[in-house]
Amino acid sequence: MQDRSESDSRRLLQRLRDTLAEPGQGQERLDRIVGLIAESMNTDVCSIYLFRDRETMELCATRGLKAEAVHRTRLRLGEGLVGRVARTATAVNTADAPSERGFRYMPETGEEIYSSFLGVPIQRLGEKLGVLVVQSNEARAFSEDEVYALDVVAMVLAEMTELGAFTSEDTTIARPHKHPVMLRGGSGQEGTTEGNVWLHEPRVVVTNLVNDDPVAESERLRVGVERLRVSVNDLMQAAATGDKEHADILEAYRMFANSRGWLRRMEQSIENGLSAEAAVEKEQSDARARLQQVPDPYLRDRLHDLDDLSNRLLRILTGQGRDTGATMPDRPILVARNIGPGELLEYGKLLKGVVLEEGSVGSHAAVVARALAIPLVVHCDGVTTEALNGDTIIVDGDEGVVHLRPDESVASAYRDKIIMQTQAAARFAALRDLPAQATCGSLVGLHMNAGIMADLPSLSGSGAEGVGLFRTELQFLLRNSMPRRSDLAALYARVLKAADGKRVVFRTLDIGSDKVMPYMNRPEEPNPAMGWRAVRVGLDKKGVMRMQLQALIRASAGRPLTVMFPLVAEMSEFVQARELLLREIEREAHLGHLLPEKLEVGAMLETPSLAFAPDAFFKMADFISIGGNDLKQFFYAADRENELVRRRYDTLSTSFITFIQKIVQRCAENGTALSFCGEDAGRPVEALTLIGAGVRSLSMRPASIGPVKDLIRRADCSVVSSIIEEAKARGEERLRPLINDYVRSLSSL
Repeated sequence: MQDRSESDSRRLLQRLRDTLAEPGQGQERLDRIVGLIAESMNTDVCSIYLFRDRETMELCATRGLKAEAVHRTRLRLGEGLVGRVARTATAVNTADAPSERGFRYMPETGEEIYSSFLGVPIQRLGEKLGVLVVQSNEARAFSEDEVYALDVVAMVLAEMTELGAFTSEDTTIARPHKHPVMLRGGSGQEGTTEGNVWLHEPRVVVTNLVNDDPVAESERLRVGVERLRVSVNDLMQAAATGDKEHADILEAYRMFANSRGWLRRMEQSIENGLSAEAAVEKEQSDARARLQQVPDPYLRDRLHDLDDLSNRLLRILTGQGRDTGATMPDRPILVARNIGPGELLEYGKLLKGVVLEEGSVGSHAAVVARALAIPLVVHCDGVTTEALNGDTIIVDGDEGVVHLRPDESVASAYRDKIIMQTQAAARFAALRDLPAQATCGSLVGLHMNAGIMADLPSLSGSGAEGVGLFRTELQFLLRNSMPRRSDLAALYARVLKAADGKRVVFRTLDIGSDKVMPYMNRPEEPNPAMGWRAVRVGLDKKGVMRMQLQALIRASAGRPLTVMFPLVAEMSEFVQARELLLREIEREAHLGHLLPEKLEVGAMLETPSLAFAPDAFFKMADFISIGGNDLKQFFYAADRENELVRRRYDTLSTSFITFIQKIVQRCAENGTALSFCGEDAGRPVEALTLIGAGVRSLSMRPASIGPVKDLIRRADCSVVSSIIEEAKARGEERLRPLINDYVRSLSSL
């Protein structure tokens, strides 16, 4: 067979467009299409396989295979050559299909007589929709032109599949975006809510797929790319004196916008019959397919840049801006690939929940979501391609599960859960002014975590005794340049005023790892979580730390001031940081500024090493706060951002609780105040176990104070302590089943 020319490819697409425009139901259209492709490419077989669900494909139309196999033959993802194409999102081209790795013989199709096989993925922007296959008796490999032509046809089929062109009563394939879908991710912030999807980046809809005039379409593309280049250059100039990381991203944009290879591939697609916007989307789909195969994070970021750039170009070509005219629903749940903390804060408390395709439990967006007390699910793969504006959505932040367009039974079950949570919240609110006192008489201090002013109204509403942790890094991370000392001092003063005399523990700048200031150069590190971060940065960049300490001192203006240094790993780091603070106190006194009425200086114990520091450290520190999130990951050597291991290790293991008891003992022996801060402090069962281990002060998100207080007031701490000791004596590894049994016994009383 001869190689296909570009004009042949264009004619095939034009015939395909005309065929799709003809009246007919879904199956009739599919049958006409496979016949057209087989005839145009002079092959014995053409078949279309479409996904029924995320794991199963179905033969939906064929010319050449047995007709009775249609809607009967099904393949799992990765099964056979068709499944291999779907799994890898890459073409399979072989002259001898039966001898190819992974070949699976399906007798009901009658395909055993065909030697050559060419399969290409039907996909749109990374979303796998199916596989398009041609086969011939002749044992030969298909040419590059033929592979490319079939790939272009598959792209058009993907768009039409996405638009529901092949769904009807006579097919078993569900219309896209109409059926219920459950997606799993990770829990970024607990809570359950129901609402409607609000897409942060609305989808660009491409309806003009095939061109009649490649010269005119190439000119449209050229003009669009030129407008794109101008806009990127304008953004570059605007960012020239500010955000370095932003400028680096724009430099990558400019590099791609001026890439001849990128433009040439799109021009080739136009020559082969696609419209300008369809050519851009084909290149974008190819980039997303490559993205899924790239393990290197730097290269993945570059492909993300290309993906974002393609979106900009598509909006130029189609005229579809971000503002689509859609009205935000009454109960909006934000769905995005990712989002920065500043953008999330702009939405504010309008949102009822957030679902991110990427993100992480320690990201800035997660910190803001916790501050806004809205459920968050991260790592929710596929949600941006599956969700449409206005779709009903249920977000289960407790389990990291998202239900799109749930059926009535699922929705009803979750509504019952939400009602129960609301009723429980009312019960907890009644405890607001009561002490967290156990039945044995033990008193526990319950404090809240905060990071923005929006948190502070929760101080009185939640019944918190104070702010056990105020994260100061958000004010640095939300800006494109270093904040001024006067601005920080004004903010900290507002925080102290809003606290109305209650204690506020200000944690100094905790950056590094996943928290990177865009205007500060950062070194490339193999393991940032255990690298140059927190107090280590502060001691190396003393100018930044001094500026922040001066702002805190001036904000106190005669009120008590409590300062805590993060990630202290050894005594010498605390000594240096404390001396720096005391020198700033002396300097402020010399300048005649009003000093704090009382000064407390403490450390966050987040590394096991600090628990074994000399007694002199414990005597020097006015207080210690156990940073449970980091301490647990270092204790178990399990990265809390790694979904493969973060859930593997339990806080309520005998070994970890024994270590907590060791810290409690060291603090008691040296008269050092101790608290526990972290996600586990806000989980009632975990909190009760920590109390049983001797901790008497906890800091958590405001919404957790009521549930934790409710359990404390029904429990006997001495019983929990006995459970821990008896389990240790018996050599038990897990405490959770035993503590859960005790908590259940309280509920039955």
